[in-house]
Amino acid sequence: MWVIGFDEPGGPEVLRGFDLPEPAVGPGQVRIRVRAAAVNPSDVVTRSGLSQPRYAAVNPPYVPGWDAAGTVDEADPATGWRVGDEVVAITLPVLDGGGAYAEKIVVPAESVAALPAGRDFASAATLPMNGLTAWQALDRLALEPGQSLVVTGAAGAVGGYAIELAKHAGLQVIADAAPADRDLVRTLGADIIVDRGAETAAQIRAHLPGGVDAVIDAALLRDEITPVIRAGGGYAALRTAQLSGGVTPRPGLTVHEIFVGTDIHEKDRLDRLSELAASGVLSLRVADVLPAEQASEAHRRLERGGVRGRIVLEF
Repeated sequence: MWVIGFDEPGGPEVLRGFDLPEPAVGPGQVRIRVRAAAVNPSDVVTRSGLSQPRYAAVNPPYVPGWDAAGTVDEADPATGWRVGDEVVAITLPVLDGGGAYAEKIVVPAESVAALPAGRDFASAATLPMNGLTAWQALDRLALEPGQSLVVTGAAGAVGGYAIELAKHAGLQVIADAAPADRDLVRTLGADIIVDRGAETAAQIRAHLPGGVDAVIDAALLRDEITPVIRAGGGYAALRTAQLSGGVTPRPGLTVHEIFVGTDIHEKDRLDRLSELAASGVLSLRVADVLPAEQASEAHRRLERGGVRGRIVLEF
């Protein structure tokens, strides 16, 4: 089978095609013929080598990609999945047999959900990783209906899902936005929109002088945003301190390190995300669809910034 990967970390140009043996299906597993794979910022981290210690014991080529959508190619009958079923899935890139930039992947049945009804493969591929990341952040923050949540990087994929899931849970959402993104962030459901940039924290404090209950920091503002959190509030860091830098500890602030890899077997959550996407509660935003052989270009565009939604590779 054909995959997109790399044998040495580097810039986008290191991504290329490889022919690998087709993966076998074991007990409790499902093999998926991938039709679409989303391109995420963490794929850039993987490709550039910043997370290389995690896959030091894996033989190249290293295959990135968390998110896949496609059809079941083969499955352990005990899983309940049948050949031809249309599905979405999440897999650990590089590890556990390789990432989603591949014609076929094998994953545990717990990492597979039905394709959201009425959605195509490209849009569905944007859901698993980013949706589970936003869900984990909200779960860890454990807010009650009516409490306040700031979402930074609100126009991005994780930020958008965080807003929509938070509103579905009955929270008050304050979100940042550049001028060009205000209409989008308003459509996603934010109650209060503040300017993205140097005045973000000051504008939040003007709206909620007593502080907010929590922040999901998709923009990695760290110490620039934590002063808006009230005593006893929470901060969800969407990348580990080793990759993004930490926040300065202070009494009364609980910091939650969010890593979606711990939730890839949370089938109930993945099923629920698919249902919410089918019902329109969650917006599946595709920035562009490129042939898989243009993965390098997809990474270049993502690194340049300004992408709204996810670029998707088509296999």
